[in-house]
Amino acid sequence: MGPFHTASDDEIKKGLTTDIYFKRTVEILKRKNVKKRVVAEFTVGSLPDNYPWAVFAGLEYVVRLLEGLPVNLYSIPEGTLFTPRDPEGIPVPVMFIEGEYSVFSEFETPALGFICQASGIATKSARIKKVAGDSVVLSFGVRRMHPALAPFIDRNAYIGGCDGVSSILGAEAIGKRPTGTMPHALMLVMGEEEAWKAYDEVIPQDIPRIALIDTFGDEKFAALEAASKIKDLLGVRLDTPASRRGNMERIVKEVRWELNLRGFENVRIYVSGGLDEDDIPPLKKAGAFGFGVGTSISNAPTIDFAMDIVEVEGIPLAKKGKFSGKKKVWRCNNCLTLKVTSNNVDSVKCFSCGQNMELMLVQYIENGKMVRPLPTVDEIRSYVLTQIQRVDLQI
Repeated sequence: MGPFHTASDDEIKKGLTTDIYFKRTVEILKRKNVKKRVVAEFTVGSLPDNYPWAVFAGLEYVVRLLEGLPVNLYSIPEGTLFTPRDPEGIPVPVMFIEGEYSVFSEFETPALGFICQASGIATKSARIKKVAGDSVVLSFGVRRMHPALAPFIDRNAYIGGCDGVSSILGAEAIGKRPTGTMPHALMLVMGEEEAWKAYDEVIPQDIPRIALIDTFGDEKFAALEAASKIKDLLGVRLDTPASRRGNMERIVKEVRWELNLRGFENVRIYVSGGLDEDDIPPLKKAGAFGFGVGTSISNAPTIDFAMDIVEVEGIPLAKKGKFSGKKKVWRCNNCLTLKVTSNNVDSVKCFSCGQNMELMLVQYIENGKMVRPLPTVDEIRSYVLTQIQRVDLQI
């Protein structure tokens, strides 16, 4: 463990981030020579804030975690939208592990940590991107969380739908250039106009020119000043603190009006500062082009998965409240309805539209070896964006 109290990749792979009772369980099983094979599935009881769906994310981390162990891993593809239960009330397994329990018991804690937080971030990002539509959404929230998580946060924000990310390592994780404008600190140190000018002179020309306009004075006058002084100004950013925010929708309308009136129709308006999904539609309607979203994404509610044994030595067995037996998950590609069946079912038709459903739980690891290539972050993001066009935000 390092000085910032973060576990290394090696410590995670060694099971050192697990809950102690799993380590004790392994000690007991080994001492008593219990080598039973089990099937352990991952499901979620409910979603935060009454969400009707969530985005499954974090599969890549689980694959990396379990590689080399004598286990099998089946999962729905990363980026799949899922519901906690199918229309008949059966919990939907997003993933399951097959193998000797003592081999993978200690990895329940990190596996859950990976998918719970990754899915929470990706889900919130997807919800925000859905309401934003063709507007730009940027992930600005790494400063609200432990810095070791910056690439994790930005990677999952991006696959959920964000168009760009602000952190250097986060951008590296997705193979993109980090996105950002300028901080208020630059204005305070140099003065507003001098800061705009210096940014334009120093920063490479292929970096978009977006001027922060709310440090000192009225936003509309600062917007006009920036538009007239910076030759290739792409946009202006409003980041008014909550204590002096006023009505941001009216401010955006006013700035947009004044820019248009003076021939600066191409100068875009970006808004950041405490935004969540409900804030975006009225700001977009008022004339905002893009949104920097921070804490609501980086500190998104987790998707509270649980891992439960559902089969022991080929015999269906689960604790009370759980559905026993290995299962298959099917999806209708026409209406995205999910259906859970026992493992011996070979085909299913959608009860809603009658079409053949597609098998969603597919194998990624066989006896420790990865047998299916992982998609790129851009492929996952495209998959998410295609699905969210076909679902509603509320039940």
